[in-house]
Parts: sequence; structure tokens; C-alpha cells
Amino acid sequence: MLKKNVEKALNQQIATEAHASFLYLSIASWCDTKGFEGAAAFMYRHSDEERMHMLKLFHYINNSGGYALAPKIEQPKYEYKSLAEVFRTVYASELKVTDSVNELVELCTKERDFSTLNFIQWYVAEQHEEEVLFRSVIDKIELIGDDGKGLFMLDQYLKTLNPEKNTGGEKAEEV
Repeated sequence: MLKKNVEKALNQQIATEAHASFLYLSIASWCDTKGFEGAAAFMYRHSDEERMHMLKLFHYINNSGGYALAPKIEQPKYEYKSLAEVFRTVYASELKVTDSVNELVELCTKERDFSTLNFIQWYVAEQHEEEVLFRSVIDKIELIGDDGKGLFMLDQYLKTLNPEKNTGGEKAEEV
């Protein structure tokens, strides 16, 4: 049985994951409208992945005697000046998600909720992967700068990243 404060923290993590999913979805739309088809496909996949993270929490809470709550989602930013700004925004969001996961680890340790602590370890590893991925894309963008050919090549590269995580809904693939 989940302690109420752990349940509350897990429900907050649901909201964090949901916000990340909608941020990626909003960014995917921006990328679609700016001709970055590869980046759009990449962001649609990540939106789906964040939703999966949210659902994983939902099931854990409900299976552990708690009650998962659907969160209220604020409208994410939807206007950007460049692909560089997009990836800096996403990286900053991932850092916030990591902080939230780390707070869950701390709470579960303090509460001696080792089952939930074990469950949360998957998120710890996932966040490390996300940070490395987005930092590497930002590094590439900084190398390329505003060069159109370089951005085109980056866009093609982004289209190939994590294709196995695609769960459908990619507008760029439908064209």
C-alpha cells in the first residue's frame, strides 16, 4: 500500500510527464510548420514516449493501492525562433524532469518505500539517457550554427533517432 505522501508525489510526476509529452507535441507541430520533418518525427516519438512514462506511473499507482489522477495540463510554449531554441527548451525541460525523479528517489528512501524506489530506478536511468541525447543534439547544433545545409543534415539525422520508440501518429511519415 502506498503512503499518501508517496502517492501524491507519484501523481505529481504524472503531471510532469504529461507536461513533457505536450511540450514535445507542441514542438513537433512547430517543427512540422518550419520544414523540419525529421525533427517533427523525432518530437512526435518523444511525445508518445513521455505519455508512456505517464501511463507507467498510472498503472503503478493503481496497482499499488493508490489512485492515479489525470493532471491538468497548461498550454506549452509553441513559438520558437530556431531549432537551437527548441532543443535548449527541451533540454531544460528534461533537467526539470530529472530533478523531479530525483526528489521521488529521495522521498522513497526517506519513507523506506523500497518497492517504489525500485520502480523509480527505471526513470533514473531513462532521464540519464534523455539528458545525454539532448545534450548531444545541442552540441551538433552549436557546431552547425545557422548553416542551412547543416540544419538539413541534422534534420535527416533526427528522423533516424529512436525509430523503434515510434508508437504512431507521425504526421511527417504520413506525407
